[in-house]
Amino acid sequence: MRLLLIHSDHIEYEARGKTRMAEDSAVLKDALDDALTAFCAVESVDEEDIDGVIAQAVQEILSAAEQMAVTRIMIYPYAHLSSDLASPAKAAAAFRALEEALTRHGSGLTVKRAPFGWYKAFTLTCKGHPLSELSRTIHPGEGAGGAKKDIERDWFVLTPEGEQIDAETYLEGIIHPDAGSTGALAGDDLFACLIRKELGSAHPVGAEPLHVKLMRAKELVDYEPISDVGNLRWMPRGKLLRDLLSDYVLGDVLDYGAMPVETPVMYDLADKAVNEHAAKFGERQYRFRSGNRNMMLRFAACFGMFSIMRDMHISPNTLPLKMYELSTYSFRHEQKGECIGLKRLRAFTMPDMHTLCRDMDEALACFEEQLRMGWKSGEDFELPFVAVFRCTREFYAQHANWVKQIVRNSGTPVLIEVLSERVHYWIAKIDLAAIDGQGRPIENPTVQIDIESAERFGIKYYREAGEAVYPPILHCSPTGSIERVICALLENTAEMPVPQFPVWLSPTQVRLVPVSDRNIPFAEEVCDRLISAGIRADLDDREGSMNRKVRDAGKDWVPYVAVIGDREVEEGTLTVTVRHLSEPKKPHRVTLTPDELRDMVKQDTAGKPFRPLYTPSRLSKKPRYI
Repeated sequence: MRLLLIHSDHIEYEARGKTRMAEDSAVLKDALDDALTAFCAVESVDEEDIDGVIAQAVQEILSAAEQMAVTRIMIYPYAHLSSDLASPAKAAAAFRALEEALTRHGSGLTVKRAPFGWYKAFTLTCKGHPLSELSRTIHPGEGAGGAKKDIERDWFVLTPEGEQIDAETYLEGIIHPDAGSTGALAGDDLFACLIRKELGSAHPVGAEPLHVKLMRAKELVDYEPISDVGNLRWMPRGKLLRDLLSDYVLGDVLDYGAMPVETPVMYDLADKAVNEHAAKFGERQYRFRSGNRNMMLRFAACFGMFSIMRDMHISPNTLPLKMYELSTYSFRHEQKGECIGLKRLRAFTMPDMHTLCRDMDEALACFEEQLRMGWKSGEDFELPFVAVFRCTREFYAQHANWVKQIVRNSGTPVLIEVLSERVHYWIAKIDLAAIDGQGRPIENPTVQIDIESAERFGIKYYREAGEAVYPPILHCSPTGSIERVICALLENTAEMPVPQFPVWLSPTQVRLVPVSDRNIPFAEEVCDRLISAGIRADLDDREGSMNRKVRDAGKDWVPYVAVIGDREVEEGTLTVTVRHLSEPKKPHRVTLTPDELRDMVKQDTAGKPFRPLYTPSRLSKKPRYI
């Protein structure tokens, strides 16, 4: 079954003419305001398990209605969603059953259905928020989201002390009525936002995420109107952030012993292993024809790295073997209505590491190491992360003490999801997430234990007795996608009295502001000295008042703003506003020599990647992009 789910201000229809399969006693004209309009097409394959498909459709529609906070649903038969339709009799029965199932659900729902088999005129207005247009494909024998329909999920929270608490009970103990919608969020509140999302509780929709305005206002990144949705243009300041974050991950994985590679972005679906692995992502793919070949654009770096590993001679003495690629770009055909800003894209940059492990014990040890990398990235980005760990029931029964150990080592409560059986290639994974300004998770670092792909791709080593071993593989992104890191950095400023980036990530680290033209030569000298010392410094030599230039530096979130007047020139000092020590309307100013300022910035950025300015050091030469 195909579903197109629209959050509509208004939907109305009027039946104008019968077809030969038109149902009798139908409501030929009706309307709903503030409703979820569910356009549906019943496909021939659905006839294999029509009851199961209807049950899944009910779940998807109710879930969307909850997300959109609506209580009115219009079911609208829409054959144009598919070219492989079920028989008219089966389809008509399915629509009646879907209406009845949603009506039985109760919960104050108003459910209406447009007639099947009639030519209809309709008028629809769409809300236009990030979740107002969703599409779903349901397959027989599967549950909502592609999981088998008999999958059971147990949710609980593990504390660092080893206490296990029901997730709902834990949530009741920490959540505040306004958490995630107003006011600053404490650590417990951030964790509550994650629990609410994972348990399927409603969360705010409709408002544009904070980072979308900021990414444009700070001239980092913008939408690209002549590309596909979810593909972006990056201005110099945003490109600098992306490159610094890429450098950060590269340094991290090199220190860890990973070997960088580069692989193609497109793959032949005639390869059985590629086809099977790709099928797990369903329609979230860019597929195309190249001559007589069916091809796809990668959604991760798995395909290329697994192909390299398949062709390697692997000795157990070389394990664990760690391979890394900065996947620029990976492609996922996300829903158009879900593509907004930097959080969900169709083309994104994913730092992707895969580790071949000798056995499960080695996989668990590497998992712990890579999880520490993920937590450390949050510290280095100055982002508070919360975590959810997922595994199969069998895995938890065997490794419960190990799970408790990684929670204890993390030093923070972790939400645990235990699945009754495996539904993906992984048997265990952890996701670390930041929380956006609307109380919604932004998934960032992840580590996964894959027990399926080695055999599928023919990746093996041999024991001394000649026995072939298909090793467990860890998938790890130490930071999550680069775009989501920037999204999280921008969203995190909602919780800051004075918004700012970490100094090492600030496009401009020091700005020199001369009071008058006669102070410019000294400002130029200081600026050049700072640049030579490996600091991103620029000079506001534009016409205009000193106060306006200081305000502009504040709008650019410059960490150190040094004002240079006659006194500073005479004394060889700088009057510096230190952003991270400032409060709203209370700038923290200190007097420093140029060398003292240099040392302060170098201390703030010690051990972090550096790149020079990507824009002119004289602001009079800097163009505006937005």
